[in-house]
Formats: sequence, structure tokens, C-alpha cells
Amino acid sequence: MNVFELTRALVDVESITDNEEQMGHVLLAHLSELAARFGGHAELMPVAPRRDNVFAWWGEPNVTLSTHIDTVPPFYASREDDQYIWGRGACDTKGIIAAMLFAVRELLEAGQRNIALLFVVGEERNSAGALAAAKDPRGSKIIINGEPTENKLALGSKGALRFELIASGRMAHSAYPELGESAIEKLLDALQDVRQVPLPVDKILGASTLNIGTIAGGRAPNVIPDRAQAELFIRLVDSGDSTRARIRDAVGDKAEVREVLFTPAAHLGSLPGFETTIVSFTTDIPGFGGVWGKPYLIGPGSIHVAHTSEERIPKQQLLEAIQIYKRMVKQLS
Repeated sequence: MNVFELTRALVDVESITDNEEQMGHVLLAHLSELAARFGGHAELMPVAPRRDNVFAWWGEPNVTLSTHIDTVPPFYASREDDQYIWGRGACDTKGIIAAMLFAVRELLEAGQRNIALLFVVGEERNSAGALAAAKDPRGSKIIINGEPTENKLALGSKGALRFELIASGRMAHSAYPELGESAIEKLLDALQDVRQVPLPVDKILGASTLNIGTIAGGRAPNVIPDRAQAELFIRLVDSGDSTRARIRDAVGDKAEVREVLFTPAAHLGSLPGFETTIVSFTTDIPGFGGVWGKPYLIGPGSIHVAHTSEERIPKQQLLEAIQIYKRMVKQLS
């Protein structure tokens, strides 16, 4: 099986977040074969019922190659043409897994040891796998995290801050609005003020961004609404402290503000001789809490097609990624 065939085989295993069990067992089989052949160890690391990280190591791990095994919905199977492999997870991150497996196999064949592979669940929702791994470090000094960066070394990645805004009102007949209190109007006022909030800018990561992702509320067109809700997603370029305070001040008493998710921005390692980039997405790196070593972020594929119906990964970048991961392990060991 070559790296293209392995990528397609992994894409064809549905592993939408919370349904990673089968993918974990498939990867354990691959890692167990490598462990048996080259004197290593492979195991499942429990995260939740029927959800496990997969870990393999050879010697005392100094460098760990890691990425996530879950995908966003909906699942669709693989296909390929001369240039690309297509399918859910092709670049985010089944192709990356395949490239890492091939890189480690070739390193082991060349006599390299003190390396590890760590594949985690839950990155697409809340980094559950990375957070669990942070409670069970294995001595690694370096972690190379795989995400689609077009094989460029990311110098930084933005964080994430997600809020729910919940406005409450009082129902009334729409012919007599003075007898009610519109939750939707309160929510719209809150959102208008939120949109005026100045957000931080970082000299490396650029500007923070705000997305009002969902709005819901009301009972019927002829009823003054007693409840309305919106979800906000902010891409952070710092710790999030000032943004958190400004959002709460802007909303005031117009709605309840519930913080749902927080991941700080990350400034990452660089290496001489590698093309670099800055990415706006959030990764598992903050979830590892620093206990798996100094983080680096790089992988084949473009984030611009991840999470879309056009998800694909260039075959040439897959081949390049194998050599890139090998080179990084050698430089960092």
C-alpha cells in the first residue's frame, strides 16, 4: 500500500467527531505492525467511552508526530484523479496521518529511534483528545502537529472564543406589543453593539475576527418573542482577556453571556530552511498544555478546502510531506 492508497483507505473510514472508534482500531493495527517490526510499543489511550487516542513509540520518545483522527460532517467517500485525493478528511487530516506513518516507517528502517506517533480524537469540537493526552505525558520534548498548511511551517495560529448570547423577554399578542417585551429586539441591540467592539491586533497573527454564526428565537410571527439566542465565534490573537471583557460590556444587561469555548492563540517554533506561514484556524496545540514538548505546526493540503464539499489533498504535497516530517525529526532529535 503506497501513501495514496493509505490516504484513501483512511478517508473511507468514517470518523466524524464522537464516532472515532473504528478509526482508532484501524490506526492501532497499523501502529502495532510497526511496533512489532521495529521493537516499539502501541496502545490505546482512553478518552471517553468508545473514544481513544492512539499512541506508539520507539525508544524514549524525543519527537512526537501528532494529528487528529476526527472529521467534520458530512462523511463522503474517497476518489482520486491525477493530481488530488478527494473525500472527507483528505487534508484534514487523513492524508497527514498517512504521511506521518510513512515518514516514521522510513525513519525506523533507517535506524532512527526515540520517536513517537500520537493520534487524538475530538479536535474538531473541543480538543478532548489533546486535553486527555496532556494528563498523560510520555516524556516527549518536541511535538510536530499536523494540520493543512500547504507544507509551510506555521509561525502562529489564532485561538478561539465562543459565546452564546441568550436574551429573555415577555410574550404578548403582537397587536399589543406594549404588553410584552421582545427578546429578539434585545438580542439585535446586543449584537449591534457587539459588532462595534474593537478587537485586538497582533503583529504576527494579524487581526482578531468575529463571526455571528447562528441566530434563533421567537414563537410565531404574531407573538412577541420571549426568548432569542445567538452564537458568536471570535478568532483570537492573544489571551482573550480584553476581548472577553469588551464583549460582556457591550452586551450589558440586554442578554446573558455564556462562554462555551476558549483556546488561546499560539506562537510556534520555526526552523531554518523551511517556508513559513501564519494560520487563522485553531489547533490542538494549546490543548496539549506544553507537556508534549515544544510545538511545531505543518502539514500538506490547504485549509481553504477543509470542511467543504471540495475537500482534497494534492498528491505531490503528500509525497513532499513524508520527506518534510523525516527532515524535521532528524533536525530536532
